[in-house]
Amino acid sequence: MSPEELKKARAALRCTAKELALALELAPTTVAAWERGDEFPTKKLVERIAAMVEVGPTAIPRKAKGQDPLAALHDPDVWMIFRKILTNPKLRAEVMHMAEKYEDPA
Repeated sequence: MSPEELKKARAALRCTAKELALALELAPTTVAAWERGDEFPTKKLVERIAAMVEVGPTAIPRKAKGQDPLAALHDPDVWMIFRKILTNPKLRAEVMHMAEKYEDPA
């Protein structure tokens, strides 16, 4: 993948080099080196980028700007859900199963 192709891929994904690096679990300096042509991604990474482009911009995880994740603690619905999970073992098991595919933000 050439630097120009990488830049086109990033444009299609509507992401920064840093966002692409984080999505690929790489250092941002690595993607920057690819864009300068100092280094080149492996075939496996090129395939991952192509798959992301196929999915589109939603393939890049983004955090809402300026949003404090702890602000959700002020939402009464969060506490209602929390109480239900605590008191219903079956619901807790289901939630744990669903949560396995999500990254732990801690």
